[in-house]
Amino acid sequence: MNCSAEKASRKWAFGAFGRTAAMGTVVASLLLLGLQAEPAAAARRPVFAPWGDLFGGSPPKPRAKVHRSAVPLPTPRPAEAPKMESGKAEPDRPAAGKEAPAETAKPAEQAAPAAPEPSACRAALTDAIAIAPSIPDIKGAGGCGGEDLVRLEAIVLADKRKVSVKPAAILRCAMASALADWIRTDIAPLAESLGSTVSDLDNFDSFECRGRNRVVGARLSEHGRANALDVRAFKLANGRAISLTDRTVPRELRETVLHSVCARFSTVLGPGSDWYHEDHIHLDLMERRNNYRICQWNVWDPMPQTAPLMPAERPEEAPPREVAAKSDGAKSGAAPPDAKSDKAEPEAEPKPATSKPATKKRRQNRRS
Repeated sequence: MNCSAEKASRKWAFGAFGRTAAMGTVVASLLLLGLQAEPAAAARRPVFAPWGDLFGGSPPKPRAKVHRSAVPLPTPRPAEAPKMESGKAEPDRPAAGKEAPAETAKPAEQAAPAAPEPSACRAALTDAIAIAPSIPDIKGAGGCGGEDLVRLEAIVLADKRKVSVKPAAILRCAMASALADWIRTDIAPLAESLGSTVSDLDNFDSFECRGRNRVVGARLSEHGRANALDVRAFKLANGRAISLTDRTVPRELRETVLHSVCARFSTVLGPGSDWYHEDHIHLDLMERRNNYRICQWNVWDPMPQTAPLMPAERPEEAPPREVAAKSDGAKSGAAPPDAKSDKAEPEAEPKPATSKPATKKRRQNRRS
């Protein structure tokens, strides 16, 4: 069977119109096949908008509505305000007839915060008792600090004389008041019995944020709560210093101070309590259950005096020794001036010398 194009044209004579119709049929078939695959491809194909090249393939989002608030104007310059210096720009003022917004207007006078009322202790500790200005509360780490604090600088006696606290002590008001009452009532009369007046109080330590006995990790000391004071000595107006732990100070005087502090303070530690308090006296007002108190201070006796290793030097005004006079007279051949009789003492006869018999050395014959 011969199916060449030339013979086919002779067998089916359709001409130019027939060829056109055949081509249309083929195109229509292809279009039908393409329409069936179009829905699935359309779902995967991105939709391109005319502005895709400008905004990356997606239309721009409309901008949200912008709320604009009115800018407040500055308050008007008061009439009593000083004039601006020449060469400096004046601040902006609102236009005539316009006032600043109510929310930006500032009151002419702001009410100052009311100061806290002083405590009963602070009201009682006046300048007639002690020079102790108040200081702000201290709130440190680990519970250190306290409230109602003062800086005790001096204690005023009944006759207006001042006992300086050197250096000034940072204490709670209650502790400062107890110290002032102790000095005014007990120590001042004691100094008068010694023929002078007390002038200084030797402060060894007051407020210090630390543990007990300065041991790391120990319980917080009363010094850390500004509730304790370490005292070493008093100084009198005549220059004498009375150390409370000095054994040379009369025992009766130290015992008097011991009884006075143990009656006023809840804790008293001194020599004999531990080796941390051998050179000072610790005083505090620690609150304990059932008002328990601690008074540990041994008033030691003076140390015994030891005899000197070398004899004391003979003073020049001492009378001449009799033995020395006799020895001098014996050497010169004259009798001593204070001799009672003119007779010379007989000389002692010399004792015959005893001689030991000579001993012969024995020779030992050694045999080899």
